[in-house]
Amino acid sequence: MFKKLLILAGVVGVAAVVFNKIKASNDERALWHEATTAPDLR
Repeated sequence: MFKKLLILAGVVGVAAVVFNKIKASNDERALWHEATTAPDLR
């Protein structure tokens, strides 16, 4: 029982790290897109 909980906690931890890395990558990509596009001066 304890071994299953430990494995589950490890899987959840890895999923959280992957989620945070993907979110950080998307946020950085959005910032670069905003910084490098021409302003809309209409």
